[in-house]
Amino acid sequence: MTTDTTIQINHISKIYKTEAMETVALDNVSFAVNKGEFLAIMGPSGSGKSTLMHILGALDTPTSGTYILDGENVENLTDDQLADIRNRKIGFIFQAFNLLPRTTVLKNVMLPMRYAEIPLEKREDTAKKYLEMVGLGHRMYHTSNQISGGQQQRVAIARALVMNPAILLADEPTGNIASAQAEEVMAIFQDINSQGHTIIMITHEPDIASHAKRIIHVKDGKIIKDEKNRQKLAKHNKNIE
Repeated sequence: MTTDTTIQINHISKIYKTEAMETVALDNVSFAVNKGEFLAIMGPSGSGKSTLMHILGALDTPTSGTYILDGENVENLTDDQLADIRNRKIGFIFQAFNLLPRTTVLKNVMLPMRYAEIPLEKREDTAKKYLEMVGLGHRMYHTSNQISGGQQQRVAIARALVMNPAILLADEPTGNIASAQAEEVMAIFQDINSQGHTIIMITHEPDIASHAKRIIHVKDGKIIKDEKNRQKLAKHNKNIE
């Protein structure tokens, strides 16, 4: 593994067992993600991409294989250690936004830093910086239920960035917003990636995956294709409102 490698997945399998049967969700999956990549992981329902997302996010552990995140072996960590990894190394962006509805946009973005016991003044300055980055400096004192779905997802992106994580992990980030807003969100992802942030995005939508620089296709728990995106990447939207 080189110093530019943020993630190394080696021969990971995940098997779910019940008394009646075994289900192989992932079957001997291996790949690396380098620092600064924008990777989309695509697959239909039941392909294993959600299981892979949970393992990448340190929300689940593989049955076998090794996961190294930012130089740290995730295997055999305790629940507390996994929680610390999630807080320090991974910025999560979910389909459902997961914002506090009657709390201001600014306070929503500050929340991860509060849990990390970062001083209040630094929390505010950092949150404002990232809200400006995603085009929501003028909405920071609105509550999250006073803004649109696309704007809520941009708040979630800013919140994911404030701890300066090794990777941004986005799970179907445009699934709950209109197509025009989805294009705005993907333009922000491209801008963030151009600044050096590593992004891994789980999606089943080819048009959303087309914004990434690399696409891994998953089917029946296996990687069936790992390719650079040779389509013309969508232009950045410079006039996000």
